[in-house]
Amino acid sequence: MKQTDPETHKESLYLEVCDANGAVSLPLHSSIVLFLLSYTECSSFHVCLVTDQADVLPSLSALVPAGLSVSVLRRDELPGMVKMCRLPAALESDVCFCRAGLAVVLRHIIQSACQLMPGRRDVASLLGFKNTCLKACAEVSQWTRLCELEIPSAVEKHLQNPEDETYRLPPAVINLEKRLGEPVKVHNDDKIRRQKLQQQKKSDSQLKDAKNEPHPNVELSAALARLSADALCPPSSRECSDIRKVKSTDLPELEHVFAEGLYFTLTDVVLLPCIHQYLVSLRTHSPSTLSHLPLLLRWYQRTQELSGVLRAAKDCGMALLNLSTTNLCTSQRDAPPQASEDPKPKQEPFIGGPRPTLTKLQESGIDAVYSPHPCPSRTVDWESLPAAVNPSEGKMSDSRALRKQQQLDNLLAMVLNQAQPGHTVVDFCSGGGHVGIVLAYMLPKCQVILVENKEESLVRAKERSAQLRLSNIGFIQTNLDYFTGNFNIGVALHACGVATDMVLDRCLQARAGFVISPCCYGFIQNTLKFNFPKSARFAETLSYKEHMILCRFADQTAVSLPPERRSIGKRCMGLVDLDRSWAAEAHGYSVRVMTMIPEGCSPKNNMLVGEPTG
Repeated sequence: MKQTDPETHKESLYLEVCDANGAVSLPLHSSIVLFLLSYTECSSFHVCLVTDQADVLPSLSALVPAGLSVSVLRRDELPGMVKMCRLPAALESDVCFCRAGLAVVLRHIIQSACQLMPGRRDVASLLGFKNTCLKACAEVSQWTRLCELEIPSAVEKHLQNPEDETYRLPPAVINLEKRLGEPVKVHNDDKIRRQKLQQQKKSDSQLKDAKNEPHPNVELSAALARLSADALCPPSSRECSDIRKVKSTDLPELEHVFAEGLYFTLTDVVLLPCIHQYLVSLRTHSPSTLSHLPLLLRWYQRTQELSGVLRAAKDCGMALLNLSTTNLCTSQRDAPPQASEDPKPKQEPFIGGPRPTLTKLQESGIDAVYSPHPCPSRTVDWESLPAAVNPSEGKMSDSRALRKQQQLDNLLAMVLNQAQPGHTVVDFCSGGGHVGIVLAYMLPKCQVILVENKEESLVRAKERSAQLRLSNIGFIQTNLDYFTGNFNIGVALHACGVATDMVLDRCLQARAGFVISPCCYGFIQNTLKFNFPKSARFAETLSYKEHMILCRFADQTAVSLPPERRSIGKRCMGLVDLDRSWAAEAHGYSVRVMTMIPEGCSPKNNMLVGEPTG
């Protein structure tokens, strides 16, 4: 591997390099990205290794595939959009569209490889059923959180302290072992399960002839056929009549071949570099621990049956181990620790209405309080603006477009009151850019950044901004946890559930003002980052379950509901946001809870408007 000048037409891919006591190495997320680049043989990226150490390439030459275009970059030389994100990150050549975070970047690499090589069936299949593999962000998907965050983090902690028993068999690895033992559910699996039943009966009848031979594995055959780039669909064959008559509930369950079930996907690509380094360490420091992970070892061996995996591993300096699972079965007296339960409490069914909770709060002197709207008559002259600024460009009905304009009027009035020339304004959960685009148009001396985890939405927003020739707008596709930049004002229109709290948290960390319209209160629940109630006074008064009752009934504000029920819903909505506002005030903010005008512009018409006081 040698350092090359970046090709101007290539997209830049920024990977972190670790520096510990003068020695350089690659963190796991960088190793995973390089492994995928080799597996897909994707050549559309220029790789920038980010480090403040000089001349690191010789030390990393065995870990970086030889065919890549590579250069080294200091952290202070990173483009502005990339500086706002945790690595890895990919930046398009026009430097206004950035993708950040492990899963987002990996999915983008696969999509780019498929565009270059549309015939690569093995690459396209990495995105899984309906192209959804690791698409859901870690904030809402336990599986994405396990693979993208918890496994790499647990392995890195173990590698830093391999002798420490605390990190030897971490809960994340135990949970993965447990997942590999669960029955597999795949789309249209009935046919494969009948084939498995037929194979089992055939094997039983020929047992004496196949006594010392492993039974053919229907799951593995299906998995390998899926990966073959030039495989033809096998001719359809009907099962025996007695097999066809078996009820679906009586068919044998399918076993895991790879991490998500039968097929090799992006999840396996993420896990392999992590588990490989973990197993190498265990074999050196604690070989007996391997006996607790028979399913993980079987998965690890199965991945080595794929030629693409062997090639990519060699390119990235991974000497895959040949670990036999036959002598590592766990006995009952030496059973592995139980997998940890998800830290989020399970929501119990709600019984009864909100009145006891409302009464309890009222007796403690707590009730919803709304500040008056400071700009009751302020509206945007939408007819005078270019068509690409108008939300009606989003192909919505006239009545919905009017309501969207009214919602934007409210947020714009609040942002314009806070914004000053040179400010950076971030539109969180931006969707197609209804808020961010009009802000960029009306605040030409401010920089506006749209942050959204759905690529399709950001692509639409970028197309609209191109029509307007906006030069003060940027786009970041990432989950909220990967956005770490500084800014002056954070905006979010209808951020669902705890997304509102994540946006609020980012604003507090940046000491930025905020204008947030919450939504989907019923999705609020305790997470790894937040516990509810959030404010000290609410927590002293209500239990978690009582607060969840408020959240549930805060969603009952639809215009189709009876007026009295809507009134209770509005009151619950105000109390949930009052709790949020008090929590922000404890961090040195002045916060107002307001109602959009007109109230009918949205059933979720609350706004949280805050500014730091210090």
